[in-house]
Amino acid sequence: MTQTTATRWPAGRMLRWIFGLQLVFAAVLLGSDLLRVIPQMDFPSNAPALTQPPDPGDQTRRYQPGRIDPRPARPGTRPIPTTTDMPSRLDFVDTVWEGEPTITLTGQIAPGDADRLTEFLTTVDPAPTQVFLNSPGGSVQDALTMGRSLRDLGVATRMTATDICLSACPYLLAAGSTRVVADDALVGVHQHYFGENTALPAFMAVADIQRGQGEVMEYLDDMGIDPLIMRQALATPPDEIYLLTPDEMQTFRLVTPD
Repeated sequence: MTQTTATRWPAGRMLRWIFGLQLVFAAVLLGSDLLRVIPQMDFPSNAPALTQPPDPGDQTRRYQPGRIDPRPARPGTRPIPTTTDMPSRLDFVDTVWEGEPTITLTGQIAPGDADRLTEFLTTVDPAPTQVFLNSPGGSVQDALTMGRSLRDLGVATRMTATDICLSACPYLLAAGSTRVVADDALVGVHQHYFGENTALPAFMAVADIQRGQGEVMEYLDDMGIDPLIMRQALATPPDEIYLLTPDEMQTFRLVTPD
């Protein structure tokens, strides 16, 4: 028997070693996920509810995207009536508002909505000149892709007094060639998940997040938005939302002058 053969591990022992390593790796990943989730379960945000009006210096609110209902529309302020519940993915409506071809985007931004918007726009004639937004946010990547499509169209983005635009939605607002947010509309930012794969080691997940943040910064710069808006986003945990004041939206150029 050669030395190589004598030191070779039996197949059964090798398989048991690999299986054991996989169990350890799975336990580490599960533990890291629990460490991220359990604090939010045991110590939920004590911030005021989103229904509480913000004031300067008191702008952080609880954020639960699946539990956000539309705010009652004021007569004559919206292109279409507000639905009774917030759609779980974007609802596209083609209409005319104040003589302008208009589309409304209402609901959560789900993965795949960017492709759905591209397909929807092929059916709209004439092409829209303005887009109304009412969304609690969702998929960052889809929001960035849709935002670039809207900027290519040269549309204006608008919000009425009862609309919300939270989490990933402000990237759609930023896409407008002009951007108008009515008083009492809610625009908010916070930390994002960038689809990090929990099957990856932690350092690779961090790298994925950093790449996502870099893409967001580049997008904001391309849209003419001050990237310093991310300072408030990065300081606000995912289960809370930081509501921007009108002055802050002006400072960060998220809205354009009247």
